Amino acid sequence: MKLAVIADPEAAMGFRLAGFLAYGATTPEEARRHLEELVQSPDVALVAVDQALLPEPEKAVERLMRGRDLPVLLPISGLKDAFQNPDVEAYMRALVRQTIGFDIKL
Repeated sequence: MKLAVIADPEAAMGFRLAGFLAYGATTPEEARRHLEELVQSPDVALVAVDQALLPEPEKAVERLMRGRDLPVLLPISGLKDAFQNPDVEAYMRALVRQTIGFDIKL
């Protein structure tokens, strides 16, 4: 089973380097097209979607997902959000807290 990511083109390149199937998109329509293709692929288990492109990916492909368990759709925060925030450290801390339920301090 494969893991896929839909993000802005720069982030998609980084995910490709990490071994993911990654699709760059600059508009919500382009992201939706990629998502529709991935949802219909029998070998994709998880699709992470940049929330800046599709805030609710499950609603975008609701009809195609009926009766299917896979792929799991995972909305993720994009890197652009982090770097546009004036306090990147606080943004990342809040993101980690939201994701795993507590702070990690190194």
